[in-house]
Amino acid sequence: MENENGSGSITRREMLAGTAVAVTALAITSVTGLEAAPASPIVTPVESAGVSFNVNGKAVNLEMDTRTTLLDVLREHLHLTGTKKGCDHGQCGACTVLVNGRRINSCLSLALQHQDDSITTIEGIGTPENLHPMQSAFIKHDGFQCGYCTPGQICSAVAVLEEIKAGVPSHVSTELMGPMAFSNAEFRERMSGNLCRCGAYSNIAQAAAEVAGVTG
Repeated sequence: MENENGSGSITRREMLAGTAVAVTALAITSVTGLEAAPASPIVTPVESAGVSFNVNGKAVNLEMDTRTTLLDVLREHLHLTGTKKGCDHGQCGACTVLVNGRRINSCLSLALQHQDDSITTIEGIGTPENLHPMQSAFIKHDGFQCGYCTPGQICSAVAVLEEIKAGVPSHVSTELMGPMAFSNAEFRERMSGNLCRCGAYSNIAQAAAEVAGVTG
């Protein structure tokens, strides 16, 4: 190591001076504790609020973190685990539920947004003892394989038939088609937000067609 004069060695005086500086710094630290106690991290206080809504026909009143999504409330607070957490970014549809009869991605919606709303999950669509026609049709037509996306697919399919019945247009609907009616293209367009990694789309469409009363 070179000293300030460019020579390749440190003089005895320079070494003693450096040692003295280091010892002094250690002594100051041990007395003041300035370096021994790191600054405490800034903690943002959690804000909570109450919300009341109806889930599958039952009144629910909860106090929760204001950042909690509807999906997490359903799964973690109410233990309705039929609604699945897939991508958690609103891209796969596994978390689809019905809110006031309309389908939404529950992972993108804060629970506090649903004060006084009526929410239906797959558990409210039907039970093993009393299956909804759409659930029965999915079983009949093998509309699932792994089953992870199935709750969202069924909730969405139920809502799609109601949308068509109510005349709500989609991107493939045109005035030239006449009165709104179920078709394979119409159904597939409306269900495009519900992904099935197993590729059971054709069977899902067949199940929905049966429930819609469309044959052939």
